Amino acid sequence: MIDEVYAAAAGRYDCGMTYRRAGKSGVLLPAISLGLWHNFGDVDTLSLSRKKLHYAFDHGITHFDLANNYGPAFGSAEETFGQVMQKSLAPYRDELFISTKAGHDMWPGPYGSWCSRKSLMASLDQSLRRMHLDYVDIFYCHRYDPQTPLEETLQTLVDMVRQGKALYVGISKFPPEAASYAYRYLKEHETPCLLYQGRYNFFNREPEQQGILQQAAEQGSGFIAFSPLAQGLLTDRYLNGIPEDSRIARGGFLKIESLTPATLQKIRRLNEVALRRGQSLAEMALAWLLRNERVTSVIVGASSVEQLAGNLKALQNTAFDEAELQELESILAE
Repeated sequence: MIDEVYAAAAGRYDCGMTYRRAGKSGVLLPAISLGLWHNFGDVDTLSLSRKKLHYAFDHGITHFDLANNYGPAFGSAEETFGQVMQKSLAPYRDELFISTKAGHDMWPGPYGSWCSRKSLMASLDQSLRRMHLDYVDIFYCHRYDPQTPLEETLQTLVDMVRQGKALYVGISKFPPEAASYAYRYLKEHETPCLLYQGRYNFFNREPEQQGILQQAAEQGSGFIAFSPLAQGLLTDRYLNGIPEDSRIARGGFLKIESLTPATLQKIRRLNEVALRRGQSLAEMALAWLLRNERVTSVIVGASSVEQLAGNLKALQNTAFDEAELQELESILAE
């Protein structure tokens, strides 16, 4: 069977997607971005991955978030994206904002992890080859490396931009003190940090509690949230038990220990609030993040086109009244 030639939807920028400025830059990102952490590796079918990527772009998602080790297996999500890029998305490259990262385990030996110049440079070169790209729009240091001098890591990011391999750089999961140094160093070297990427959802409020959101805003950087649905906990998947095809059942990153009776009770109560708002729990969880103007974008995963379509419905109502916010805080504080 020969695949039909892909043509992007003519109304892709008129279907409800909104775009937010990344800090004080000229970059606008979609409020909802598509992440390829799961469901795009070599254990997934290329045809389904292609359908999800096409659907995303056809509905205004211009930002695709990757990393060197996304899969499984390591590198396979970038390979999948590269195949789709070659065969259908290449004509639209200038409409896309593509990210990748390095810093977690990738290949064996002392240079396949962490954030030395050796590791980061090699990883970016590999990522570009896998994705069939000349450059990425943003390259992140995927995590803070307490052993490598921070100046070495940050100068590598600066040099990536100067070499034309990345247009912008960002940091992910940095503690506030290291982030403060990174913001200052990058700015002084005329390569300001575009985005801070951090885990943020109802159950993980560290960006608020540690001042990371405030810090990014003060430094002129945007903030982009990953794991906005707590790897599926903040959906209706677990309201009535653990489905056989769920992440918990498959034994992935989300462990059964995460679904305690107290957590399940919170999920059910949050779901009641969502239903009163006319939303699914996932829609409300995304809307709750997007109500905050300091959040540039939220990164969602998708195991199906239908799931992605459902997540996009969050954009239809991102407003919360004071009573709703107080009720949500009460539930989460229990």
